[in-house]
Amino acid sequence: MTLDKWLPRPLPKRLWLPAAAAAALLVGGLWVWKGPSLHSGGQPGTREKAQIVRQKGRIFIPEGSPFRSRIVVAPVQQKNISRSKVVTGTVEADPTRTVKILAPVAGRVAVLDVSLGDTVKKGQRLASIDSGDLAQAVADAEKARASVKLTKSALERATGLNKAGGLALKELEQAQNDYHQASSELKRAEARLDVIGDSGKVTGERQIILTSPIDGTITTLDTAPGDFIDNTTESMMTISNLEKVWVTASVQEKDLSFVQKDERVEVSLLAYPGEIFSGRVQVISQLLEADTRRNKVRISFENPHGIFKLNMFASVRFFAPAAQSVLVPPSALFVVHDDTSVFVEVAPWTFQRHAVVIEADYQGWTIVRGVEPDQRIVVKGGVLLND
Repeated sequence: MTLDKWLPRPLPKRLWLPAAAAAALLVGGLWVWKGPSLHSGGQPGTREKAQIVRQKGRIFIPEGSPFRSRIVVAPVQQKNISRSKVVTGTVEADPTRTVKILAPVAGRVAVLDVSLGDTVKKGQRLASIDSGDLAQAVADAEKARASVKLTKSALERATGLNKAGGLALKELEQAQNDYHQASSELKRAEARLDVIGDSGKVTGERQIILTSPIDGTITTLDTAPGDFIDNTTESMMTISNLEKVWVTASVQEKDLSFVQKDERVEVSLLAYPGEIFSGRVQVISQLLEADTRRNKVRISFENPHGIFKLNMFASVRFFAPAAQSVLVPPSALFVVHDDTSVFVEVAPWTFQRHAVVIEADYQGWTIVRGVEPDQRIVVKGGVLLND
């Protein structure tokens, strides 16, 4: 078998002329159907230019154009509207009622007395640490006390001899200097023990018991029995008093006009459908998150019964004061490359594209900025102009 079998064969001569004629009619028919584009030049475009004319950013629809019957123009609406905005939020601990527990000295966790989520009282035992550093601090303090006792005795003796004329002034001054140095070293050693003692109770030369400085709940736990702590700047656990919490809302940059300090806010939680919790804006962050372009807004809530749980999702509704707003129907809006615009009538049957900013939806209308209440816009058929 050869490939010739699959090649197209020429038409018989008696069929060639009718086929050619049919092809010519088909091509001609397609040309008439497509017609010239709205912007094509030359003689064929004369009819299209009679329908719509674009010049210097303006669009004119001449008299007699069928487009006039397909385009509806209406004035922009204005209304005094009380608006609101709903954003997502999260329940968080109040940082002013939260403490991180740090180990005052390096050492090994001998006993851990709490678990994640436990409720603790102020002064309650949290953990005990065996520490060689603590033993060294105790030894340094004992050594300093002994040195102070010795140098004080030497100073008293030198003072008596100097008064009796049996000791030179230089030797008395040396005794005084030795005593002052020993006293300073004792203060340093005792201050070190005081710092350690502020974090817990020193029970021996090597062990310290860590206690809670506040009433609260263990919200993070980053240690376990047997762990060796060598970095005393890392938190072992976090305790938060949850009788007052924050709901932190994440507000987009374009919606910040809804947010005012001390203004009323309504919060709803997925765990309690239909229930509304009223609060007021406490803190508005002065920095936007660089990656999300959002602003953190915090609302404080009393939480004596523990209704608000950390990390709960919340819906937060902000209310803007009533103000005159410009309304347009959604059919008037066109989006091109993320830019929104409307067609404004600048003269009879002459239009120009105006950029607008969408602020909110309202009862089937769209609230926008960028057009004035006395302007007329295309509300239907604008797709004919949107080229």
